[in-house]
Amino acid sequence: MESSNLVSNSCVDLYGRIADKRTTGGWKASPFIIVNMVAYLVFEMHQSLPDAATHVTDWIGAAYVLTLLGAFIADAYLGRFRTILVFSAIYTVGMIFLTLSASLDKLRPEKCTVKPCKEASQGQTTFLYGALALIALGTGGIKPCVSSFGADQFDERDEKEVQKKFAFFNWFFFAINMGALLAITLLVYIQDRMGWGWGFGIPTGAMFVSIIFLVAGVRYYRYQKPMGSPFTRFLQVMVASVRNHLRGVSVGNEAHLYEVETAQSDIAGARKLSHTPHFRFLDKAAVITEEAKSNRWRICTVTQVEEFKSFIRLLPVWASTIALSVSFAQLSTFFLSQANIMDRRLGSNFKIPAGSVPVFSAINALILVPIYEKFMVPFLRKRSGHHRGITSLQRMGVGLFISIFAMASAALVEKKRRDHYSRPFSMSVFWLFPQFFLIGSAEVFIYVGQLEFFYDEATDGTRSISSAMFLSEIGIGSWLSTALVKIVEAASGGEDKGWLRNDLNKSKLDYFYWILTGINALNFLVYLVVASCHKGKVALVRDETIVEFSRVTDTPNTSNRREFQSVVF
Repeated sequence: MESSNLVSNSCVDLYGRIADKRTTGGWKASPFIIVNMVAYLVFEMHQSLPDAATHVTDWIGAAYVLTLLGAFIADAYLGRFRTILVFSAIYTVGMIFLTLSASLDKLRPEKCTVKPCKEASQGQTTFLYGALALIALGTGGIKPCVSSFGADQFDERDEKEVQKKFAFFNWFFFAINMGALLAITLLVYIQDRMGWGWGFGIPTGAMFVSIIFLVAGVRYYRYQKPMGSPFTRFLQVMVASVRNHLRGVSVGNEAHLYEVETAQSDIAGARKLSHTPHFRFLDKAAVITEEAKSNRWRICTVTQVEEFKSFIRLLPVWASTIALSVSFAQLSTFFLSQANIMDRRLGSNFKIPAGSVPVFSAINALILVPIYEKFMVPFLRKRSGHHRGITSLQRMGVGLFISIFAMASAALVEKKRRDHYSRPFSMSVFWLFPQFFLIGSAEVFIYVGQLEFFYDEATDGTRSISSAMFLSEIGIGSWLSTALVKIVEAASGGEDKGWLRNDLNKSKLDYFYWILTGINALNFLVYLVVASCHKGKVALVRDETIVEFSRVTDTPNTSNRREFQSVVF
């Protein structure tokens, strides 16, 4: 088999052999991966509007923060494909329980006809929360692995395949929104007509089908082997660097830095990384001393240190994009609450369900992604010379900029609705189109930009963790939204007299939107500084300033693996 037909990113096929480009990966595999597993979740808890909003954002927050757990398991133990399968099964069980909760009278409160409504019993609430917990756990395992597993199918050192990888991220996002479009139109319509049991039962069946569809492509996939716990390796670098610092070790121009002699790095399945001059304190973990032994808690390889450095470089970009997730949280809370008291008639015989109003955002993504991929990328590529037209950091910046106008639009529309259309259902729901359109446009740029950035900037052993980092932003943003609602509610006079009341006509929701507009504007300025200072990932080849020399040591713990030392001049 010609070596040019083998991938260079350490991926293997179903049988553990280095993957062949001709028979695995690429777009052969992608249709099996781009299967959206969306369930529409809305339940009546007979609560006030602010309380309902915070419960929804709390649950979303938990689901997305759990992506860090799923990513850890994938990178360290199971690999991305097996993690997707295991957590898909957990997700499916949760959906079955949720369907039962919505279908059986004993598992749900009586229908409310006269207020005050009877609340759900302790047992009913526990059963429902148990189902939601399983769904959140399943989401946490699936989401960080699907996009990374799809990107694994393309060899980043192959010029043709690397272009297809970036296209994959766009079409992956397109598929997500296609699934969302079906969920917030067809499923919500079925739920309105046939009840919650059908509304939850159909996506439960879709989960079974999606698992079968995923398994059907098993022979075509390229697989990254699990490479051990990245957090353990990070901790080893910190311990070794602090230990050597306390012993008076310094990193000079001629310091001896430790590396293994094998073609691959000491991290099984990962390529070596070249040394960089940043975060010099951490280099102390790789300095060779007289007492150094092959114990990773005492001495780490250059690649292990650089892996930790690469992870640290991601943190400022990650932190400077969290604020946008607070605005995204409004899509499933206050945006829908506005739609619920507006005129949703479409013609004389059809009324748009309030839960389907986010279709404005989903349709926007379905329109923009093909336009961006087929027209904007080639146009920008000719003028910038960048293979994607603009960098992933620039793309994320565009999304953050658009988000400012999205929340300003929401504030203006809400002000007009409250002042001139206070009578329920007197203002057309299509007035909400600008804010949905703009927040959807921001998501097209920021989400795909983050997919590209956090995958490309990650090292071989941290791809799933890196993807989980930006997904966790959604969860943290949801929790911050909850906290912000409570702070604004308390500071403005409480639920009865404050800005956020149970009755939107008596609330000052536009004031809340202006606060989010200000947060987004400030966040954009912070991001510009962070992005301009960001240093990209180092090359996956050793730096020429790292010179090998012949001292070889035997290491019983690694089956007498030959190791060498390197010198940085």
